[in-house]
Amino acid sequence: MSGITYVRGDATVPSVKGVKVIAHVCNDIGGWGKGFVLALSRRWPEPEAAYRAWHRGRSANDFGLGAAQFIQVEPYVWVANLVGQRGTRTGSKGVPVRYEAIDAALGRLADKAVELGASVHMPRIGCGLAGGKWSRVEPLIAERLVRRGIAVTVYDHGD
Repeated sequence: MSGITYVRGDATVPSVKGVKVIAHVCNDIGGWGKGFVLALSRRWPEPEAAYRAWHRGRSANDFGLGAAQFIQVEPYVWVANLVGQRGTRTGSKGVPVRYEAIDAALGRLADKAVELGASVHMPRIGCGLAGGKWSRVEPLIAERLVRRGIAVTVYDHGD
């Protein structure tokens, strides 16, 4: 039993009460424009604006693999930008996903979720454009979030 709830639907519209954090994985080169981020940007402009500003100011902040940024978009909804992929393309060094970076970012997400008393909602992070395998990401979520008593819902897009 993983302690993760799987549902069909849109992770940008979590249908539970209380404070919610919508988590997704970003790249480390400032690119925002494909995949789940498009659904986020259709709902709220703030996560993209915050991510781009964070990347622009990276010489003076914590932007980089394993970092996490939290943006409040509604009174009870936050978005977590988790930097968990190197670049955007599969190349000689393999797929962009970096499991150790996702692991580190999930640790930061867990701290924030506990602080907010929030549940966490996400697509299958790191497994779309980043090219990762859910069999490697799911145990990280179980270890970092579920073990700390955080309710996690993973959304598979229904057609």
